[in-house]
Amino acid sequence: MSRAERQLSFQAYLGKLVQYFFQGLIVLAPIGITLWVVFGLFNFVDDILPNIIHAIAPTYLTKDAQGNLNKIPGMGFIVVIAMVLFVGWISSLFFFSRLVTLLDTILEKTPGVKFIYSSVKDFLEAFAGNKKKFDKPVLVNVDSADIWRIGFITQPNAHEFGMPAHVTVYVPHSYAISGITYIVPRERIRLLNNLSASDAMKYTVSGGVTDVHEG
Repeated sequence: MSRAERQLSFQAYLGKLVQYFFQGLIVLAPIGITLWVVFGLFNFVDDILPNIIHAIAPTYLTKDAQGNLNKIPGMGFIVVIAMVLFVGWISSLFFFSRLVTLLDTILEKTPGVKFIYSSVKDFLEAFAGNKKKFDKPVLVNVDSADIWRIGFITQPNAHEFGMPAHVTVYVPHSYAISGITYIVPRERIRLLNNLSASDAMKYTVSGGVTDVHEG
């Protein structure tokens, strides 16, 4: 192997390492940020909760050798879950839903914030909100004639791109929270009417390990 060939091989290997690094970063960053926010919120509640309880009931909590109030294990977790459930319930009421809508409008029009806010909001609503999108599982042919991927129709047509006979399909990756969006002709998809969206998602994300009708 010549020197030029060795240099080319090294550059290709280095490029592959950089590709793997950024691919791993894309997978780990959302998970790490989510865990950091969740545990940070739990720890924050755990830190301030003893002081709140002590202010209401001074004799309820004991103190350690350093004079600090003892924490109640698991109480922060319970309070955070209860708070999220309460916010979800109260936001469904008419008056508060109008306030949430107003705040939503402000955030979606705020420069620098609207991109992050709208992206996160649309992604979460696609799974569990009123605009649930990942509810139409399909088989989509995007490679060779006999190779199919499991995906979800997110838009019934592609008028915005001048392709009304095409549909937009999101194909999730296995063992990751990422995926690929395809715009394909309608005849290259097969509806999975006998399979629920949750079963299709579990089967895809698990790499086919999970049985589609497993409880």
